[in-house]
Amino acid sequence: KADSTRAATPTEEMNGAGNLMDFLDEPFPDVSTYEDFHTIDWLREKSRDTDRHRKITSKSKESLWELIKSLLDAWSGWVVMLLIGLLSGTLAGVIDLAVDWMTDLKEGVCLSAFWYSHEQCCWTSNETTFDDRDKCPQWQKWAELMTGHAEGAGAYVLNYFLYILWALLFSFLAVSLVRVFAPYACGSGIPEIKTILSGFIIRGYLGKWTLLIKTVTLVLAVSSGLSLGKEGPLVHVACCCGNLFCSLFSKYSKNEGKRREVLSAAAAAGVSVAFGAPIGGVLFSLEEVSYYFPLKTLWRSFFAALVAAFTLRSINPFGNSRLVLFYVEYHTPWYMAELVPFILLGVFGGLWGTLFIRANIAWCRRRKTTQLGKYPVLEVIAVTGITALLAYPNPYTRRSTSELISELFNDCGALESSQLCDYVNNPNMSRPVDDIPDRPAGPGVYNALWQLTLALIFKIVITIFTFGMKIPSGLFIPSMAVGAIAGRIVGIAVEQMAYHHHDWIIFKNWCRPGADCVTPGLYAMVGAAACLGGVTRMTVSLVVIMFELTGGLEYIVPLMAAAVTSKWVADAFGKEGIYESHILLNGYPYLDVRDEFTHRTLATDVMRPRRNDPPLAVLTQDSTTVEDVETLIKDTDYNGFPVVVSRESERLIGFVQRRDLTLAIKNARQKQDGVVSSSVVYFTEDAPQLPASNPQPLKLRRILNLSPFTVTDHTPMETVVDIFRKLGLRQCLVTRSGRLLGIITKKDVLRHMAQMMNQDPESIMFN
Repeated sequence: KADSTRAATPTEEMNGAGNLMDFLDEPFPDVSTYEDFHTIDWLREKSRDTDRHRKITSKSKESLWELIKSLLDAWSGWVVMLLIGLLSGTLAGVIDLAVDWMTDLKEGVCLSAFWYSHEQCCWTSNETTFDDRDKCPQWQKWAELMTGHAEGAGAYVLNYFLYILWALLFSFLAVSLVRVFAPYACGSGIPEIKTILSGFIIRGYLGKWTLLIKTVTLVLAVSSGLSLGKEGPLVHVACCCGNLFCSLFSKYSKNEGKRREVLSAAAAAGVSVAFGAPIGGVLFSLEEVSYYFPLKTLWRSFFAALVAAFTLRSINPFGNSRLVLFYVEYHTPWYMAELVPFILLGVFGGLWGTLFIRANIAWCRRRKTTQLGKYPVLEVIAVTGITALLAYPNPYTRRSTSELISELFNDCGALESSQLCDYVNNPNMSRPVDDIPDRPAGPGVYNALWQLTLALIFKIVITIFTFGMKIPSGLFIPSMAVGAIAGRIVGIAVEQMAYHHHDWIIFKNWCRPGADCVTPGLYAMVGAAACLGGVTRMTVSLVVIMFELTGGLEYIVPLMAAAVTSKWVADAFGKEGIYESHILLNGYPYLDVRDEFTHRTLATDVMRPRRNDPPLAVLTQDSTTVEDVETLIKDTDYNGFPVVVSRESERLIGFVQRRDLTLAIKNARQKQDGVVSSSVVYFTEDAPQLPASNPQPLKLRRILNLSPFTVTDHTPMETVVDIFRKLGLRQCLVTRSGRLLGIITKKDVLRHMAQMMNQDPESIMFN
C-alpha cells in the first residue's frame, strides 16, 4: 500500500503545480501582483517570462492555430512600439500646435480665423510686406481690437494687463486640473520614471487620467509663459502611452519586468518627438532613464523613436517641414582658437547647473517642510503673476522660450529683421548674400545686449522657483535658454573683438578683414548644450540631441568640448544631476548604478533582526498550522517569509512570497475539502501518513522558492550592493553554514548607504 501511494505522488505534484499556476495567473481581486510602492523582483519576473516562452514554443508544434498564436506573441512587441510611436507623435504635434496658438492668444487674436496663430494668420494675408512680416491687418492686438488704438501708452498698458490676465488664467486652469483630477501629472516626470524603470511600483503614475490631464495642462502651463519647457513631460506622456498599450497584451500586462522594457522604449519616443531627435532619444533612454536595457530593447526603442518622429513630421506643427522650431544651418567653419570661449561656456554651464540644482532643491525642501506646500494653487498663481509682470516689458522674455532660443541660434543673414542683426552696413559692399562679412555692431545690437543680460538674470532666478511646482514643467528648454543667452552675448563680444582687433595674434591666422569669421549663433548653441549638460549631467545623448536639433554635423567637437567641461565642473561640486537630486529629495528607493560604495561594512551590520529586535518571522517546514500562517500574515507586513527545517536548527530550506501564501490558503479553503484552521502546512516533498482523525494537511511545496538568494554574514556590503543593483533583487537572506541569521531588503541597503553618507536614513520613506 505504501508503494502504491508513493507511485501516485509525482502525478499529483504535476497536477497540483498546474492548478496552482492557473489560479496564480488569475489573481483574486483584492490581491494584486505587487502592492503599490513596492519593488518588483526582477529575477522572478524574468524566470516567469522564460517559462511562458517555453510553454508557447512547445505548444506551437501541436497545431497550426498554436503556431499562429506564437507568431503573434513574437510580433506583439513591435506592434506595441508602432502604437506608442503613432500616439506619442500625434500628441506631440497637437501639443505644439495648441501651445503656438495659445501663446499668441495672450497678445492678440486673428480676425479672419481665431484658431490661427500670429504666424499662420499673416501667412494667409496678401498685404504683408517683407520688412513688417509680423504686421498684417488680420492680426490685431487686444488693445487695438477693444479701443481702436494700436499705439500709445494706453494701448501698451491695456495689452500689458491682458497679457498678465491670460497668463494667470492659463496657469490657474493648469494647477486646478492637476489638483482635482491627476495629482501625478505635475512636475517633469523623469525622476519618477527613472524610479519606475528601476523596478518600483507607483500605481496610477502612468494611468489614463494622468495621460489626459498631463497633455492638457502641459499646453496650458507652457502657454502661460512660465519658465518651463514641454520636453520632460513629453517623456512622461510617451511612457503613459506605453503603459496604456501594455494592457492590451498579456505578455506585458502580467509581467512587470517586460512592461519596463516597453517603457524604456517609450521614453526614447518621448525625447524623439520633444526634440525631433530619434537617435538622441534612444541614447537618452540608454544613458539617462533606463535601468535594465537589453539589446532587444535598443532595437525596439529605435523603431518607436523612428515612428514617433515620422508621425510628428507628417503633422508638421511648425510649417517649416522640420521637427523642431529652432533648426539652423551655419555656413562658416569654426577655428581652433574658438575652443577657448567654448570651454569657458562649458565652465559657465557647469556652474549654473550646480547653482540651479542646489537652489532648486533647497526651495523644494522648503516647500515640503513649511506651510508653503499647503497652498500649491496660490504658489503657481504668484509665480505666474511675477513672471508675466517682469517678462512683458522685455521683448526677449515676452515671447515663448522656444522662439527666443530659435532667434538666438539664428545666423544673421541679409534678410533678418531682428534687433540682434542690426549691424552697420558698408555701403560699397558687393558680395554674395549668405556670406556677409563681420561688421561693427549698430545701436540695435547694443540695445539687444542689454535686454539679453536682463533676460539672463531673470531666467536664472525665476526657473529656480518654477521647476517643481504642481504643474507639468520640463527643464530642458529653460536651461537651454539660459545657455543660449549667455552664448549669444559671448559670441557678439568675440565677433566685435575680432572685427576691431583683427591684427591681434589670435585673430591674424583665421580672420581677414572683410571675412565672415565668427558666428554668434554657434556660441548660443554651444552655451545651450553646456547649460543643459550642467543641469542633467548628460554627455553623449546631449551632443547627439544638439546636432540633430540644429543639423550642424561639423560642430560636434565644440559641442563635445562644452558638454564634457560642464560635466566635469558640475561633478566637482556634487555627483547628482537634477533628476537624481529630486529622487533623493522624494525618498524613492532608487539604487543608482553610478554610485560608488566604498565603505568596509559587512552583511551582518546591515541585516535584520538587529541585536535588540524580536526574532525573524519564519515558517517551519512541517509544524506550522494554517491558523499560525494566517496570524503571521495578519500581524506583519513583510513581503515574504523564510522557511526553515525547525525553530531549533534554523536550517534554511527556501523562501515563500506573502502573496502566494495568501492565495494558496484562500484557494485551498474554497476548493479542497477538509482544510481547516488546525490543518498542518507542509513544505516537504511529501506529507507523512496521518491518522484518519487528524484534519487534512495542506501541501504548499509548489509555491516554495527553493533557490532564494543567500549571502553569508561575512560578505562585504560592497558585494551585496552590487548584487542588488545588477540582479534587481527585492531581498536577500543571510546565512552562516546553512543556518538562517537574517534578511536584507533593498530598503535596508538604501538606508545603510544613506547612513554611510551621513544623510537621514529615514528619508527613504517608501517600502
